[in-house]
Amino acid sequence: MKAEIRDGKLLIEIDLQEPTPSSSGKTLVVATSHGNQTTSAMFEGQPIIIGLNAYIRKLKKSQALALGIPINENMTD
Repeated sequence: MKAEIRDGKLLIEIDLQEPTPSSSGKTLVVATSHGNQTTSAMFEGQPIIIGLNAYIRKLKKSQALALGIPINENMTD
């Protein structure tokens, strides 16, 4: 994960991963920092710490079929 401040905005860059069920099983995680990470981006002389989880909703098989998305093992009935 990379973070930088540009034009007064915090920009975060993180690799996407294969969707993985969250700990609750309700969503699929597509990017994570795996807890809080200290970055090289600084604010008021201190490093910015980021904890990031990006996720998508689990699709039901019927929703996937309606959208033309192939069915996989992460989908519910």
